[in-house]
Amino acid sequence: MSGRGIAKLVLAYSGGLDTSVAMEWIRETYGCQVIAFCADVGQGEDLAAAQGKALRLGAESAHVVDMKAEFVRDYVFPAIRAGAVYEGEYLLGTSLARPCIARGMMELYRQVGADAIAHGATGKGNDQVRFELAAYHFEPSVRVVAPWREWSFRGRQELIDYARVHGIPVEATTEKPYSVDRNLLHTSYEGGVLEDPWREPDPAMFQLTRDPTAAPDQPRRVEIALERGDPVAVDGEALEPAALLARLNGIAGEHGVGRVDLVENRFVGMKSRGVYETPGGTLLHWARRAVESLTLDRELVRLRDDLVPRYAGLVYNGFWFSPEREALQGLIDDIASRVTGTARLLLYKGGVRVAGRKSPHSLYRPDLATFEADAVYDQRDAAGFIRLQALRLRVRTEASKPRG
Repeated sequence: MSGRGIAKLVLAYSGGLDTSVAMEWIRETYGCQVIAFCADVGQGEDLAAAQGKALRLGAESAHVVDMKAEFVRDYVFPAIRAGAVYEGEYLLGTSLARPCIARGMMELYRQVGADAIAHGATGKGNDQVRFELAAYHFEPSVRVVAPWREWSFRGRQELIDYARVHGIPVEATTEKPYSVDRNLLHTSYEGGVLEDPWREPDPAMFQLTRDPTAAPDQPRRVEIALERGDPVAVDGEALEPAALLARLNGIAGEHGVGRVDLVENRFVGMKSRGVYETPGGTLLHWARRAVESLTLDRELVRLRDDLVPRYAGLVYNGFWFSPEREALQGLIDDIASRVTGTARLLLYKGGVRVAGRKSPHSLYRPDLATFEADAVYDQRDAAGFIRLQALRLRVRTEASKPRG
């Protein structure tokens, strides 16, 4: 064992500034073997290069694990079934990736017989909570090294300076210091120049979506089929989950759909400005809503919608593996089992709207809803219905009148 009681440590490694500096700092500080873990959750980066970089920086070994299928199937789709949106706008791209990555990291932790894990999340952010809650779920006695909570660096500029001194190649620069996190569901941008909530994001910053003003002048219609709440086909072509999401990212991104600029409330208590691109996820959100408008009973939808803020908050705060999230998921999945059908969406210059929906299990009855003549609804029944609904209002008004 080293002087700090750790012989072998697994580091969640991305190849970026924070984790590259963390690699060197952990080796210097703890004197232990560092094993790099790179999870491929669809970030579109050269992870073979990140693997080689980790080895050049002194990692004992470096492992790249393809987790795209698991990420979309076991994390993204359950959240889509739940209609999970945090604070009305955020589709939880980073929040959903962290428990998936942590699961892969803990599997490697067990395989190599490590003593500890480490991550590059800051002491101000949400990711530290997400990684560590997941880690403790899989191994209650795991030791966690969180460099940002231990080292003396006060900001990313000091990390850039440290990297330069130690010959660590990084992409972050003084001119472009904001942080970028990408996976198959979204890309997020925060920190640096984006910390000014009045400053508009640089149009050149975005990776997944075209500037809506430069999007095609012709709208695009796309049909998304769902079975039991899960998307299964795009424009009639059946696709596996990861391929389906990638296809929708391309379609929506071309039309500038899915950008969000949000000042959100972090779990640790502060407000933070985040800019997000979630093109395919945005289409899935609207497609599910369209199909469920046909297939779900009114009170079921209201019950599910009452639960959405609670569910989204659990995911955002890192409680993916909590019993309450799992219990909510069970109820939500039962509700979503009725959501089968197809939605037609129209995309145009950053906007998306529903242009049609159909389902073999539709509760919609044209013979009931029509404004034309029908033989199934007696409009005179509405009078008694309205009088009963008005009863408490009438009683309240009568009681408020002066007596005598």
